[in-house]
Amino acid sequence: MTTALLVIDMQMEMAHRTTAGRERANPQAEDRVAELLALFRERGLPVIHVHHNEPGTPVAFGQPGGEVMPCALPLPGEKIFVKSRSSAFAGTGLDDYLNVQGIDRLVLTGAVAAFCVTSTTRAASDLGYQVILPGDSLIGFDIPRPDGSRIPADALLDMTLTILGADFARVLPTDMVARSI
Repeated sequence: MTTALLVIDMQMEMAHRTTAGRERANPQAEDRVAELLALFRERGLPVIHVHHNEPGTPVAFGQPGGEVMPCALPLPGEKIFVKSRSSAFAGTGLDDYLNVQGIDRLVLTGAVAAFCVTSTTRAASDLGYQVILPGDSLIGFDIPRPDGSRIPADALLDMTLTILGADFARVLPTDMVARSI
């Protein structure tokens, strides 16, 4: 079994939202992402980065929010995919690349847990990949309900991980990944 780390949307918009006071789960996520990157690089395992580029949004390339966070800068030779949709598989060629490389298990990390990470996790599972989801390495924010109240970030992350862990991924803490790959 060949395992790759898939780093999703670790772009400065996440830091900008945090600095602006947006309620956030996992304030240590950047450190966990850096730990996962170090682990995979040390073991010589594939690292794949996915960057969101959607013109007219804060994560568009050329905008301050579109820059990659310092904790997740790609190294030379690491594959980078660019997406404009939620799932890292939508229109990127990621599935073809993984198949050619013989990668059949993914460790997913990054942002935002209830959105792009969820979409990518479900797509990966549907395509037959085994998915490991280190929950403490995911950035999550609060979101508004239809009535205008908000779902707290920690509650939303808990629900997201519960749903994904029920059928789509193995959820575990970052410090358990080394023993699982």
